[in-house]
Amino acid sequence: MFDLDGVLVDSETVWDEVRRAFATRHGGTWLPTSTRAMQGMSTPEWASYLVTEVGVRLTPDEVARGVVEEMATRYEAGPPVLPGAVEVVREVAKRHQVAIASSSPPVLIRSFLDATGLADVVGVALSSEEAGAGKPAPDVYLLAAEKLGVTASRCAAVEDSINGLRSALAAGMTVYAVPNPHFPPDPAVLAEVTVLRALSELPTALASTRPGE
Repeated sequence: MFDLDGVLVDSETVWDEVRRAFATRHGGTWLPTSTRAMQGMSTPEWASYLVTEVGVRLTPDEVARGVVEEMATRYEAGPPVLPGAVEVVREVAKRHQVAIASSSPPVLIRSFLDATGLADVVGVALSSEEAGAGKPAPDVYLLAAEKLGVTASRCAAVEDSINGLRSALAAGMTVYAVPNPHFPPDPAVLAEVTVLRALSELPTALASTRPGE
């Protein structure tokens, strides 16, 4: 189970830039806690947060539509895929079923799959919009496991942010962290998972530890 933003795509800072600018244009006041609070939220959740907490003077639907349109524009030339990410996914897919469990909206997940050609090896690609609650709730991971036909305890998840790590842990998965250098996770949460220095270490890590054991 791969998270998308921050694990396969270098987009966490892009999301932050777009939401900050959008909020400012529409009367909002960015809070010191806003960036971390929204990491892992589903689209309906962060859109509501921008209205109720940041003070954006639009409806949540208008916020969601406007921000996602701006992100899609940023992706028109291709999503900012992290170096080596495609190769790692393909290497893992030689031995395991592969899924994407992301907080990104479906349109951006599809953009990533189209740009990388990974649709042939990614068996399930889910947005938390389709699963109910966003991260740190476990919903998107549990639904992805269900769609793959496996129990969550037999799955491994790869995450970069604190809310993503908490989500995968709550789902009962074996969790690997590739900490986001821009938004480092809480050390207390990192102590509960296997920390990788780079995504490229994942195939070797998976070979030495079977999820659920």
